[in-house]
Amino acid sequence: MIALEIRKFKSENDELIDLLCTNDWPFHAKVQLNPAAIKRAIENGYYSEGRETFWVIENEQKVGILIIDDIEDTIPLFDLRLTTKARGKGIGQKSLNWLKDYLYGEKCKIRIEGYTRADNLAMRNCFTKSGFVKEGYLRKAWENEDGSISDTVLYASIYDDWKDNKITPIKLDQVPY
Repeated sequence: MIALEIRKFKSENDELIDLLCTNDWPFHAKVQLNPAAIKRAIENGYYSEGRETFWVIENEQKVGILIIDDIEDTIPLFDLRLTTKARGKGIGQKSLNWLKDYLYGEKCKIRIEGYTRADNLAMRNCFTKSGFVKEGYLRKAWENEDGSISDTVLYASIYDDWKDNKITPIKLDQVPY
């Protein structure tokens, strides 16, 4: 049984640097992060100004980070990163369900958006299992560190679906153009 906790980041800077720099992030723009760059980002307020950052904790061990961007907006974006060991255990799905409860239940948001590379099948599955709806496929929209460009998929959740425990179908193909 996974004992999952999501806890607010409170300047545990060394732990953040360690988590981000000792894991690879194969489906993010930068696969490997630089400790000096993370330290500068912390000093420049990246993890706090206009954002809320949370630890993802499994059985009292920090196994991921959840960053909510545009926290003052009614439609925030987010970045979820799980350590290599934490992937594939259902932690992502539980984290996204927590995110919806937090942003809709406590923060009164109307919509949550998340983007992932089209080849990140695990995250796409996680989005779907968490009740997010695939709303868009963006061709050549994700620039990678190595200069390659990947397709991107947009998933979203809306407050009404969360409140009513349903999934509203999208109307993407209702009009043929």
